[in-house]
Amino acid sequence: MARNEGGVTRIRRTLSPARVARREETWLGANEAKFEKLHLTRLRRRAGERGLALRHSAYGYALINSQRRRIDERSDMSLDEIESWLDRA
Repeated sequence: MARNEGGVTRIRRTLSPARVARREETWLGANEAKFEKLHLTRLRRRAGERGLALRHSAYGYALINSQRRRIDERSDMSLDEIESWLDRA
C-alpha cells in the first residue's frame, strides 16, 4: 500500500520467502572457494621462487618456464599434481 502525505512516496512490501541458498552462497561453499584461492596463491608463489609461472586454461593448470614452454608438455594438471611436481623438483 502506498502512502503519500506530501513528502517522499514510500511503499511497504513484504519480503518474499527465503529460498534455498545455492552452494556458492553457503558457508561450506565459501570455505571451499577460500581454500582453493589460498592453495592457488601458495602454489603460484612456490612456482615463482623456481622461475616458473602457473597458468590456468580450460583444461587445467600448467607450469610455464622462462622460455615460455610448458613443463612436461602438459596443460591439464590439477592443483594437487602441480603441488606434487613442485615437491619433487
